Amino acid sequence: MAIPSLKNDRLLRALAKQPVDRTPIWIMRQAGRYLPEYRAIRKQVPDFMNLCRNSDLATEVTLQPISRFPLDAAILFSDILTIPDAMGLGVYFEAGEGPKLRKPIVKSAISSLQLPNIADELSYVFNTIKKINVELNQSIPLLGFSGSPWTLACYMIEGGSSKNFSKIKQMMFDAPEALHELLAILADAVTDYLQQQIAAGVHAVQIFDTWGSILDPINYNKFSLRYIENIVNNLKKSNPETPIILFTKHANSLLKFIVNLNLDAISLDWTCDLATARELIAGKIALQGNLDPCVLHASKSSIVAEATKILQVFNGDNGHIFNLGHGIHPEVSPDKVAVLVDTVHKVSAEIISKKKGSF
Repeated sequence: MAIPSLKNDRLLRALAKQPVDRTPIWIMRQAGRYLPEYRAIRKQVPDFMNLCRNSDLATEVTLQPISRFPLDAAILFSDILTIPDAMGLGVYFEAGEGPKLRKPIVKSAISSLQLPNIADELSYVFNTIKKINVELNQSIPLLGFSGSPWTLACYMIEGGSSKNFSKIKQMMFDAPEALHELLAILADAVTDYLQQQIAAGVHAVQIFDTWGSILDPINYNKFSLRYIENIVNNLKKSNPETPIILFTKHANSLLKFIVNLNLDAISLDWTCDLATARELIAGKIALQGNLDPCVLHASKSSIVAEATKILQVFNGDNGHIFNLGHGIHPEVSPDKVAVLVDTVHKVSAEIISKKKGSF
């Protein structure tokens, strides 16, 4: 993999399993409600999707954590439901309740569902990417992302978040052909969306298969993994130099399937044992993660201790990106994030330096 010329390319080197001087770190949802400057902008623009569509403000929000912390990557400020929104399903957010859709998908509507014109409908995303890169000035990489087809379908059929995902599972059991038709449309849309993010200037992409683990292994392969595999293979054909990361929440039992994809990294949550995952991947791809986000509610000494444990498991070997096992919580103090970032950089540098000296 060719590494773009950036002032800080640690993340891209780690994704390529090349040596780094210290472990790179970025944080899922690093631009978000735990930052007072983000909350100030939300008071100006209370509608979340309007904030995503405003390229100037989305750029500002993307850069807010970069201004505070020496993170090794920025991630585009957007939402995984931009594609359903572009399909006319009316994505909106209610305080404390997460995303909702005004027009959830039912079986009878799938056959008439049209693939959105990604270039036009989501042009605001690509404009934001270009503006962010101007501001970053080749300092650090910019990550793009999308939801997986299965995860998008969960929101589209359930109409929002769900406790038991009964509607999509009912469709899966009673009308699998209709669900496959929807997932195929979404796979094409996600591929197009990520390709255009790459063309706009992101340096790597992450696919969020957040709800893949609500499926048993057989149905995970049928209804989630096969569509992710199509996306990954098509992206590798069109953009072979762009790294792809896959995040599946609670993926312990699914890793043995995920590892066979043509990925550059697997992002793990805190329920996955890092040492076991390392044995499973056998050095083939990078691993990202996997600190429990709740650690950031603990004392600073506990943050240092828990982050150090993860770094010691990797022991300075190539191919590790430090991250949380899921998104940062809104109640976390930015001071705790600063401790985490500084700890990861300091401790990993010591581990790597010591390892080099032992040769």
